Amino acid sequence: MKVAEVLRMNGGIGDTSYANNSLIQQNVIQITKPITDQAITSLYTTLINNPKTISIADLGCSSGPNTLLTVSNLMKAVDNHRKKLRRQHSPEFQIYLNDLPTNDFNTIFQSLPKHRREIAGDGSGLCFFNGVPGSFYGRLFPTDSLHFVHSSYSLHWLSQVPKGIEENKGNISMASDSPPTVIKAYYDQFERDFSTFLKCRSIELVKGGRMVLTMLGRQSENPTWDIWELLGLALNDIAAEGFVEEEKLNSFNLPVYGPSLAEIKLVIEKNGSFTIDRLEISRIHWTGNIGSEDENIVSDEGNGGYGVARSVRAVVEPMLVSHFGQ
Repeated sequence: MKVAEVLRMNGGIGDTSYANNSLIQQNVIQITKPITDQAITSLYTTLINNPKTISIADLGCSSGPNTLLTVSNLMKAVDNHRKKLRRQHSPEFQIYLNDLPTNDFNTIFQSLPKHRREIAGDGSGLCFFNGVPGSFYGRLFPTDSLHFVHSSYSLHWLSQVPKGIEENKGNISMASDSPPTVIKAYYDQFERDFSTFLKCRSIELVKGGRMVLTMLGRQSENPTWDIWELLGLALNDIAAEGFVEEEKLNSFNLPVYGPSLAEIKLVIEKNGSFTIDRLEISRIHWTGNIGSEDENIVSDEGNGGYGVARSVRAVVEPMLVSHFGQ
């Protein structure tokens, strides 16, 4: 599987699109909004002489309403802080929207006119949008060209399926019965990828720049995810009924790894390019409910398992179709 060619969310605005089945991700953006607001306003305060332009990159932006929600939140946070500081002129914003080349950039750009009107009515400075297709596990921008980097629910995707996991038969990712060598191969791939990501961003960010990364991870030491095990069981049932070849099933593995806080911290400290201001966990249920601290945000993407299935389908359907067929 060539990840860069098949890893994309369902495009468009139809019933099975990512745009209409990503409320969980939207809730995550809202949960982390206080953190992103603090980071961008801290950056703006420390920039000398009221900068004329602030360059922001959203890495793994996908498509749909969440993409421009993040950008809008950041711009409003800067403008509100500008008013508190009594700075007369709002900076202009250079926005870079990055994802793999197969991403549905068209849907994003078709929604820009409405977004520009909303931002302009809010009093923020001019905003210039750029699409940047390419993997964030490599260089994307010139040296010292970015002030702020944001990425939400993207870095759990690996650059490739780990090598040396042929023994993971019957599973489509790390599972409870996966051999230890498979677990290690997945972690090693995550460590290489995340280290590369940090190295590239350290070159592209200006001195004193900020970065906020929200990653789909885990609290426990157990690296397996129930949701992917369930999907694997479903595929095994389909194979048992003869609709999918067993050989094809055994050769399919998702390029996904959910790190723990300790693993994230270890890679960042080992890399040495960044210092950590905040490192914390927020819980969110697959059905869209926030964890025990806030039960007020609820998903309306169907009920129970059906809503979860729609959300998962919007994310992995292109990979499944590419490997198994429609």
